[in-house]
Amino acid sequence: MAKAAILEAPGQGLRIADVTYAEPGPHEVLIDTKACGLCHSDLHFIDGHYPHALPAIPGHEAAGIVRAVGSEVRTVKPGDHVVSCLSAFCGHCEFCVTGRMALCLGGDTRRQKGDGARISFIDGAPVNQMLNLSALSEQMLIHEHACVSIDKDMPFDRAALLGCAVTTGAGTIFNACKVTPGETVLVVGCGGVGLAVINAAKIAGASKIIAADPLPEKRELAKVLGATHTVDALADDAAKQIIAIAGGGVDWGIEAVGRQASADLAVASLKRGGTAVILGMMPLDCKVGLGAMDLLGGKKLMGAIMGMNHFPVDLPRLVDFYLRGLLDLDTIIAERITLDQVNEGFNTMRAGHSARTVVVFD
Repeated sequence: MAKAAILEAPGQGLRIADVTYAEPGPHEVLIDTKACGLCHSDLHFIDGHYPHALPAIPGHEAAGIVRAVGSEVRTVKPGDHVVSCLSAFCGHCEFCVTGRMALCLGGDTRRQKGDGARISFIDGAPVNQMLNLSALSEQMLIHEHACVSIDKDMPFDRAALLGCAVTTGAGTIFNACKVTPGETVLVVGCGGVGLAVINAAKIAGASKIIAADPLPEKRELAKVLGATHTVDALADDAAKQIIAIAGGGVDWGIEAVGRQASADLAVASLKRGGTAVILGMMPLDCKVGLGAMDLLGGKKLMGAIMGMNHFPVDLPRLVDFYLRGLLDLDTIIAERITLDQVNEGFNTMRAGHSARTVVVFD
Protein backbone atom coordinates (compact mmCIF):
# COMPACT_ATOMS: atom_id res chain seq x y z
CA MET A 1 0.00 0.00 0.00
CA ALA A 2 1.25 3.49 -0.83
CA LYS A 3 0.05 7.07 -0.59
CA ALA A 4 -0.52 8.82 -3.89
CA ALA A 5 -1.86 12.12 -5.25
CA ILE A 6 -5.03 11.36 -7.21
CA LEU A 7 -6.57 13.50 -9.96
CA GLU A 8 -10.29 12.73 -9.95
CA ALA A 9 -11.67 15.71 -11.90
CA PRO A 10 -9.97 18.55 -13.78
CA GLY A 11 -9.73 21.82 -11.91
CA GLN A 12 -10.26 20.31 -8.46
CA GLY A 13 -6.67 19.68 -7.43
CA LEU A 14 -5.27 16.38 -6.17
CA ARG A 15 -6.49 14.17 -3.33
CA ILE A 16 -4.07 12.13 -1.24
CA ALA A 17 -5.28 8.52 -0.98
CA ASP A 18 -3.95 5.02 -0.44
CA VAL A 19 -3.40 2.79 -3.47
CA THR A 20 -2.03 -0.69 -4.03
CA TYR A 21 0.29 -2.04 -6.70
CA ALA A 22 0.15 -5.35 -8.53
CA GLU A 23 3.06 -7.77 -8.51
CA PRO A 24 5.60 -6.87 -11.20
CA GLY A 25 4.95 -8.54 -14.54
CA PRO A 26 7.81 -10.13 -16.50
CA HIS A 27 9.21 -6.82 -17.77
CA GLU A 28 8.05 -4.56 -14.93
CA VAL A 29 9.88 -2.82 -12.10
CA LEU A 30 8.49 -1.81 -8.70
CA ILE A 31 10.20 1.33 -7.38
CA ASP A 32 10.13 3.12 -4.04
CA THR A 33 9.83 6.75 -5.13
CA LYS A 34 12.28 9.09 -3.41
CA ALA A 35 11.70 12.37 -5.27
CA CYS A 36 9.37 13.73 -7.94
CA GLY A 37 9.63 17.10 -9.65
CA LEU A 38 6.47 19.03 -10.45
CA CYS A 39 6.29 19.73 -14.18
CA HIS A 40 4.05 22.12 -16.07
CA SER A 41 2.99 19.20 -18.24
CA ASP A 42 1.25 17.73 -15.19
CA LEU A 43 -0.63 20.98 -14.79
CA HIS A 44 -2.07 20.71 -18.30
CA PHE A 45 -3.85 17.53 -17.23
CA ILE A 46 -4.72 18.72 -13.71
CA ASP A 47 -6.36 21.88 -15.06
CA GLY A 48 -8.10 20.03 -17.90
CA HIS A 49 -6.29 21.60 -20.85
CA TYR A 50 -5.25 18.14 -22.07
CA PRO A 51 -7.55 15.10 -21.72
CA HIS A 52 -6.76 11.96 -19.75
CA ALA A 53 -8.72 8.99 -18.40
CA LEU A 54 -9.56 9.55 -14.72
CA PRO A 55 -8.99 8.90 -11.87
CA ALA A 56 -5.24 9.03 -12.44
CA ILE A 57 -2.00 9.74 -10.61
CA PRO A 58 0.07 12.52 -12.26
CA GLY A 59 3.83 12.92 -11.99
CA HIS A 60 6.54 11.83 -14.41
CA GLU A 61 9.84 13.35 -13.27
CA ALA A 62 11.12 11.00 -10.59
CA ALA A 63 13.94 9.05 -8.99
CA GLY A 64 13.86 6.16 -6.55
CA ILE A 65 15.16 2.76 -5.49
CA VAL A 66 14.19 -0.52 -7.16
CA ARG A 67 12.24 -2.72 -4.73
CA ALA A 68 11.40 -5.68 -6.99
CA VAL A 69 11.67 -6.71 -10.64
CA GLY A 70 9.82 -9.08 -12.95
CA SER A 71 11.18 -12.40 -14.14
CA GLU A 72 12.52 -11.10 -17.48
CA VAL A 73 14.03 -7.81 -16.31
CA ARG A 74 17.73 -7.55 -17.10
CA THR A 75 18.44 -3.82 -17.07
CA VAL A 76 17.98 -3.05 -13.35
CA LYS A 77 17.97 -5.04 -10.10
CA PRO A 78 16.64 -4.55 -6.54
CA GLY A 79 18.60 -1.88 -4.71
CA ASP A 80 19.52 0.06 -7.84
CA HIS A 81 19.00 3.81 -7.83
CA VAL A 82 17.01 4.77 -10.91
CA VAL A 83 15.53 7.71 -12.78
CA SER A 84 12.22 7.21 -14.57
CA CYS A 85 11.43 8.65 -17.99
CA LEU A 86 8.05 9.04 -19.67
CA SER A 87 9.43 8.24 -23.14
CA ALA A 88 9.39 4.50 -22.52
CA PHE A 89 10.52 2.60 -25.60
CA CYS A 90 9.64 -0.82 -26.99
CA GLY A 91 13.01 -1.35 -28.66
CA HIS A 92 11.76 -2.88 -31.92
CA CYS A 93 9.43 -0.43 -33.70
CA GLU A 94 10.45 1.77 -36.64
CA PHE A 95 11.28 4.71 -34.38
CA CYS A 96 13.36 2.69 -31.92
CA VAL A 97 15.43 0.86 -34.54
CA THR A 98 16.16 4.13 -36.37
CA GLY A 99 17.41 5.79 -33.20
CA ARG A 100 14.34 7.96 -32.56
CA MET A 101 13.23 6.16 -29.43
CA ALA A 102 11.60 9.28 -27.95
CA LEU A 103 8.97 8.95 -30.68
CA CYS A 104 8.08 5.37 -29.75
CA LEU A 105 4.41 5.08 -28.86
CA GLY A 106 5.34 2.45 -26.30
CA GLY A 107 2.36 0.12 -26.74
CA ASP A 108 4.39 -2.85 -25.57
CA THR A 109 5.45 -0.99 -22.45
CA ARG A 110 1.88 -0.83 -21.13
CA ARG A 111 -0.22 -3.65 -19.75
CA GLN A 112 -2.51 -5.21 -22.29
CA LYS A 113 -6.26 -5.72 -21.89
CA GLY A 114 -6.90 -8.58 -19.53
CA ASP A 115 -3.61 -8.19 -17.66
CA GLY A 116 -5.21 -6.25 -14.80
CA ALA A 117 -4.38 -2.73 -13.63
CA ARG A 118 -0.95 -1.84 -12.30
CA ILE A 119 -2.50 0.50 -9.73
CA SER A 120 -5.75 0.14 -7.76
CA PHE A 121 -7.60 1.76 -4.90
CA ILE A 122 -7.91 -0.24 -1.70
CA ASP A 123 -11.37 -1.41 -2.79
CA GLY A 124 -9.92 -2.82 -6.01
CA ALA A 125 -11.12 -0.10 -8.39
CA PRO A 126 -8.42 0.62 -11.00
CA VAL A 127 -6.41 3.84 -11.10
CA ASN A 128 -5.16 5.08 -14.48
CA GLN A 129 -1.43 5.43 -14.93
CA MET A 130 -0.49 8.82 -16.37
CA LEU A 131 2.26 8.95 -18.98
CA ASN A 132 3.20 5.36 -18.17
CA LEU A 133 4.62 6.42 -14.78
CA SER A 134 2.32 8.08 -12.19
CA ALA A 135 5.22 9.24 -10.04
CA LEU A 136 3.38 11.35 -7.44
CA SER A 137 3.13 8.25 -5.30
CA GLU A 138 5.29 6.51 -2.75
CA GLN A 139 5.78 3.74 -5.30
CA MET A 140 5.82 3.26 -9.07
CA LEU A 141 5.21 0.11 -11.11
CA ILE A 142 6.61 0.69 -14.59
CA HIS A 143 8.12 -1.09 -17.58
CA GLU A 144 11.87 -1.69 -17.36
CA HIS A 145 12.32 0.50 -20.45
CA ALA A 146 10.89 3.46 -18.52
CA CYS A 147 13.80 3.71 -16.08
CA VAL A 148 17.57 3.57 -16.01
CA SER A 149 20.09 2.81 -13.27
CA ILE A 150 22.30 5.69 -12.13
CA ASP A 151 25.32 6.32 -9.90
CA LYS A 152 24.32 5.99 -6.24
CA ASP A 153 26.29 9.14 -5.37
CA MET A 154 23.63 11.19 -7.18
CA PRO A 155 21.16 12.91 -4.78
CA PHE A 156 17.58 11.82 -5.47
CA ASP A 157 16.07 15.32 -5.57
CA ARG A 158 18.47 16.41 -8.28
CA ALA A 159 18.30 13.07 -10.08
CA ALA A 160 14.52 13.45 -10.39
CA LEU A 161 14.96 16.55 -12.56
CA LEU A 162 16.76 14.46 -15.13
CA GLY A 163 13.57 12.50 -15.77
CA CYS A 164 11.89 15.30 -17.70
CA ALA A 165 13.10 18.90 -17.45
CA VAL A 166 16.79 18.25 -17.93
CA THR A 167 16.38 15.34 -20.35
CA THR A 168 14.14 17.59 -22.47
CA GLY A 169 16.33 20.67 -22.19
CA ALA A 170 19.75 19.08 -22.49
CA GLY A 171 18.51 16.54 -25.02
CA THR A 172 17.33 19.37 -27.25
CA ILE A 173 20.81 20.87 -27.29
CA PHE A 174 22.79 17.64 -27.58
CA ASN A 175 20.44 15.45 -29.63
CA ALA A 176 17.77 17.43 -31.47
CA CYS A 177 19.87 20.49 -32.34
CA LYS A 178 23.40 19.12 -32.01
CA VAL A 179 24.57 22.62 -31.12
CA THR A 180 28.18 23.17 -32.11
CA PRO A 181 30.59 25.57 -30.39
CA GLY A 182 30.10 29.14 -31.55
CA GLU A 183 26.44 28.90 -32.53
CA THR A 184 23.88 31.27 -31.02
CA VAL A 185 20.93 30.04 -28.96
CA LEU A 186 17.75 31.81 -27.86
CA VAL A 187 15.70 30.26 -25.06
CA VAL A 188 12.17 31.60 -24.61
CA GLY A 189 10.84 30.71 -21.16
CA CYS A 190 13.11 30.20 -18.18
CA GLY A 191 11.32 27.55 -16.16
CA GLY A 192 12.85 24.18 -15.40
CA VAL A 193 13.12 23.09 -19.04
CA GLY A 194 14.36 26.45 -20.29
CA LEU A 195 17.03 26.67 -17.60
CA ALA A 196 18.20 23.17 -18.52
CA VAL A 197 18.45 24.25 -22.17
CA ILE A 198 20.55 27.23 -21.14
CA ASN A 199 22.86 25.13 -18.98
CA ALA A 200 23.34 22.57 -21.77
CA ALA A 201 23.98 25.31 -24.34
CA LYS A 202 26.77 26.58 -22.10
CA ILE A 203 28.24 23.08 -21.88
CA ALA A 204 27.99 22.76 -25.67
CA GLY A 205 29.99 25.97 -26.17
CA ALA A 206 27.32 28.25 -27.64
CA SER A 207 28.80 31.70 -28.21
CA LYS A 208 25.73 33.68 -27.18
CA ILE A 209 22.90 32.30 -25.07
CA ILE A 210 19.97 34.71 -24.94
CA ALA A 211 17.28 34.10 -22.31
CA ALA A 212 13.87 35.68 -22.90
CA ASP A 213 11.36 35.72 -20.04
CA PRO A 214 8.94 38.36 -18.73
CA LEU A 215 10.03 37.92 -15.09
CA PRO A 216 13.23 39.60 -13.87
CA GLU A 217 13.85 36.86 -11.29
CA LYS A 218 13.73 34.20 -13.99
CA ARG A 219 16.15 36.18 -16.13
CA GLU A 220 18.56 36.38 -13.19
CA LEU A 221 18.34 32.60 -12.73
CA ALA A 222 19.11 32.23 -16.41
CA LYS A 223 22.34 34.19 -15.95
CA VAL A 224 23.40 31.84 -13.17
CA LEU A 225 22.81 28.87 -15.48
CA GLY A 226 24.85 30.35 -18.31
CA ALA A 227 22.84 32.96 -20.24
CA THR A 228 25.11 35.61 -21.72
CA HIS A 229 22.23 38.03 -22.40
CA THR A 230 18.64 38.43 -21.24
CA VAL A 231 15.57 40.08 -22.77
CA ASP A 232 12.09 40.83 -21.47
CA ALA A 233 10.00 38.46 -23.61
CA LEU A 234 7.01 40.81 -23.45
CA ALA A 235 8.88 43.88 -24.69
CA ASP A 236 7.42 45.26 -27.91
CA ASP A 237 10.83 45.08 -29.57
CA ALA A 238 11.96 41.76 -28.02
CA ALA A 239 12.71 40.17 -31.41
CA LYS A 240 14.66 43.25 -32.56
CA GLN A 241 16.72 43.16 -29.35
CA ILE A 242 17.51 39.49 -29.83
CA ILE A 243 18.46 39.93 -33.49
CA ALA A 244 20.76 42.82 -32.55
CA ILE A 245 22.43 40.86 -29.74
CA ALA A 246 22.99 37.86 -32.01
CA GLY A 247 24.28 39.98 -34.89
CA GLY A 248 21.49 39.21 -37.34
CA GLY A 249 19.46 36.54 -35.59
CA VAL A 250 20.03 33.25 -33.78
CA ASP A 251 20.93 29.83 -35.10
CA TRP A 252 18.50 28.16 -32.69
CA GLY A 253 15.31 29.67 -31.26
CA ILE A 254 14.07 27.29 -28.59
CA GLU A 255 10.58 27.72 -27.11
CA ALA A 256 10.33 26.17 -23.64
CA VAL A 257 7.06 27.36 -22.15
CA GLY A 258 4.21 26.30 -24.46
CA ARG A 259 2.64 29.60 -25.51
CA GLN A 260 1.76 30.97 -28.92
CA ALA A 261 3.56 34.28 -28.35
CA SER A 262 6.70 32.46 -27.17
CA ALA A 263 6.77 30.29 -30.27
CA ASP A 264 6.23 33.32 -32.50
CA LEU A 265 9.14 35.08 -30.79
CA ALA A 266 11.42 32.08 -31.37
CA VAL A 267 10.54 32.13 -35.08
CA ALA A 268 10.87 35.92 -35.41
CA SER A 269 14.37 35.88 -33.91
CA LEU A 270 15.96 33.44 -36.37
CA LYS A 271 18.79 34.23 -38.73
CA ARG A 272 18.83 32.95 -42.31
CA GLY A 273 19.05 29.19 -42.08
CA GLY A 274 18.10 29.19 -38.40
CA THR A 275 15.77 26.70 -36.74
CA ALA A 276 12.94 27.23 -34.27
CA VAL A 277 12.40 24.33 -31.87
CA ILE A 278 9.13 24.01 -29.93
CA LEU A 279 9.43 22.15 -26.62
CA GLY A 280 6.45 23.43 -24.63
CA MET A 281 3.04 21.74 -24.65
CA MET A 282 1.09 24.31 -26.65
CA PRO A 283 -2.68 24.75 -26.28
CA LEU A 284 -4.28 22.20 -28.60
CA ASP A 285 -5.67 24.88 -30.93
CA CYS A 286 -2.30 26.61 -31.46
CA LYS A 287 -0.46 26.64 -34.76
CA VAL A 288 3.11 27.80 -35.36
CA GLY A 289 4.32 28.59 -38.86
CA LEU A 290 6.91 30.07 -41.17
CA GLY A 291 6.13 32.77 -43.71
CA ALA A 292 7.13 32.73 -47.37
CA MET A 293 10.21 34.88 -46.75
CA ASP A 294 11.23 32.64 -43.85
CA LEU A 295 11.15 29.64 -46.16
CA LEU A 296 13.09 31.48 -48.86
CA GLY A 297 15.67 32.23 -46.17
CA GLY A 298 16.10 28.56 -45.38
CA LYS A 299 14.55 28.81 -41.93
CA LYS A 300 13.17 25.68 -40.31
CA LEU A 301 10.65 24.72 -37.63
CA MET A 302 10.52 21.52 -35.62
CA GLY A 303 9.28 19.86 -32.48
CA ALA A 304 11.59 17.93 -30.17
CA ILE A 305 9.53 15.77 -27.83
CA MET A 306 11.49 15.02 -24.65
CA GLY A 307 14.57 16.49 -26.35
CA MET A 308 14.64 13.49 -28.74
CA ASN A 309 16.50 11.71 -25.96
CA HIS A 310 18.18 8.33 -25.82
CA PHE A 311 17.63 8.19 -22.10
CA PRO A 312 19.37 4.89 -21.19
CA VAL A 313 22.55 6.51 -22.52
CA ASP A 314 21.81 10.19 -21.88
CA LEU A 315 20.77 10.03 -18.22
CA PRO A 316 23.93 8.40 -16.84
CA ARG A 317 25.96 10.95 -18.80
CA LEU A 318 23.92 13.81 -17.31
CA VAL A 319 24.51 12.34 -13.85
CA ASP A 320 28.21 12.34 -14.61
CA PHE A 321 27.99 15.96 -15.77
CA TYR A 322 26.41 16.88 -12.43
CA LEU A 323 28.87 14.95 -10.31
CA ARG A 324 31.77 16.60 -12.20
CA GLY A 325 30.31 20.07 -11.66
CA LEU A 326 29.37 20.76 -15.30
CA LEU A 327 25.59 20.55 -14.91
CA ASP A 328 23.96 22.88 -12.37
CA LEU A 329 20.85 21.23 -10.98
CA ASP A 330 20.99 22.91 -7.57
CA THR A 331 19.97 26.32 -8.95
CA ILE A 332 16.94 24.86 -10.75
CA ILE A 333 15.35 23.55 -7.52
CA ALA A 334 13.35 26.35 -5.91
CA GLU A 335 11.75 24.37 -3.07
CA ARG A 336 11.34 20.89 -1.63
CA ILE A 337 7.94 19.82 -0.29
CA THR A 338 6.13 16.72 0.98
CA LEU A 339 3.43 14.84 -0.93
CA ASP A 340 0.78 16.39 1.33
CA GLN A 341 1.85 19.84 0.04
CA VAL A 342 1.51 18.92 -3.64
CA ASN A 343 -1.45 21.23 -4.35
CA GLU A 344 0.44 24.16 -2.84
CA GLY A 345 3.38 23.20 -5.05
CA PHE A 346 1.24 23.39 -8.19
CA ASN A 347 -0.16 26.73 -7.02
CA THR A 348 3.43 27.98 -6.81
CA MET A 349 3.91 26.81 -10.39
CA ARG A 350 0.78 28.63 -11.53
CA ALA A 351 2.20 31.87 -10.05
CA GLY A 352 5.18 31.38 -12.33
CA HIS A 353 7.83 33.12 -10.25
CA SER A 354 10.15 30.21 -9.40
CA ALA A 355 11.83 27.27 -11.09
CA ARG A 356 11.33 23.64 -10.01
CA THR A 357 9.42 22.35 -6.99
CA VAL A 358 10.39 18.82 -5.94
CA VAL A 359 8.31 16.46 -3.79
CA VAL A 360 10.64 14.54 -1.50
CA PHE A 361 9.51 11.21 -0.03
CA ASP A 362 10.86 9.65 3.18
